[in-house]
Amino acid sequence: MKRMLMLTGDVNLMNVTDPQAPFALITDTLRQADVLFGNLECCFYEPAAGHSIEREGFYAPLASAQALVIAGYRAIGNANNVNYGEEAIRSSLRQLDRIGIPCTGAGVNRKAARAPAIITHEGLRFGFVQRTSVYWAAGHEATDDSAGVAVLTGRTAYEPMLQTRRAGVPPANRPGIPPAILTWADVRSLAEFTGDLRALRTGADVVVASNHWGLAEDVLDYQVEIAHAAIDAGADVVMGHGPHYACAVEMYRGKPIFYGLGSFSFHTGHGGRAHGDWVGMLARLTFDDSALLEVAFSMVRHNERNATYVCDPGQDQEAVEQIVSRCDKLGTKLTISDSEMIVWKKP
Repeated sequence: MKRMLMLTGDVNLMNVTDPQAPFALITDTLRQADVLFGNLECCFYEPAAGHSIEREGFYAPLASAQALVIAGYRAIGNANNVNYGEEAIRSSLRQLDRIGIPCTGAGVNRKAARAPAIITHEGLRFGFVQRTSVYWAAGHEATDDSAGVAVLTGRTAYEPMLQTRRAGVPPANRPGIPPAILTWADVRSLAEFTGDLRALRTGADVVVASNHWGLAEDVLDYQVEIAHAAIDAGADVVMGHGPHYACAVEMYRGKPIFYGLGSFSFHTGHGGRAHGDWVGMLARLTFDDSALLEVAFSMVRHNERNATYVCDPGQDQEAVEQIVSRCDKLGTKLTISDSEMIVWKKP
């Protein structure tokens, strides 16, 4: 039996007063999915004393959570760089529980934050685990006795270019030559992540590894390391989010990696400003039971009313060229079919 899984990037419902509005133009598309999952880039929290935008907590009205129900989300991930503050996270978890949408990636303690969300549809079990590599150093990560997010730490080093030459860059005997920037995954947190995926693999038919990470449109070494390790540990798909770019897609061992799905619904950005123009991705994976048949995505944008809609690739040539170029770097060849970009299809 065929099943359709759809994955979305960042959903931020700050300042949304009408939960019908964000997905009004795309609900029919989303409702085609048997299971819909995305990254929730806000907390459902209304502090009694108000909230200054300088604090940067992405706090959305409690009533805006109903937008997720209207869209048809079956589960969400909430491990990211704006879901912080113990009171805000607890409030958001309560609201998600009220509307009946399970989550993974944040919890009342470390064990709860690391726990997967498992959704059963017509006998097929879909399991989701989410981590964030982008988080604040204090008071953000869940601990054994405090609420927070589940993290997968990335490391950074700056290496002087003394041993090698880079094309187009002068040799290191000249002052001011920039260093090479190296990134890699923290060994301990990567081992915890892959261990959780192996455990989930025993209890789910389709496993999704979700990660908040990245820097602009580039795919960094630590992202590749995490993504490949996740698939090696049993994930059927890796979805990345965080940078507000539609990033490259890679097929690794026959499994898709979306390095950045970009924004999906983003009313208000940093500093309380209306978010600028963006291109996001709505990923579609079709399964025959648990066997992958097809991987595709649609490009999405938002209009002046902040309603998300599917783009026509024929009318958005610049965005198509950018995504194709990013995928080419990873050896992924895309094919346009109607409003979708086909990544892979079973022969």
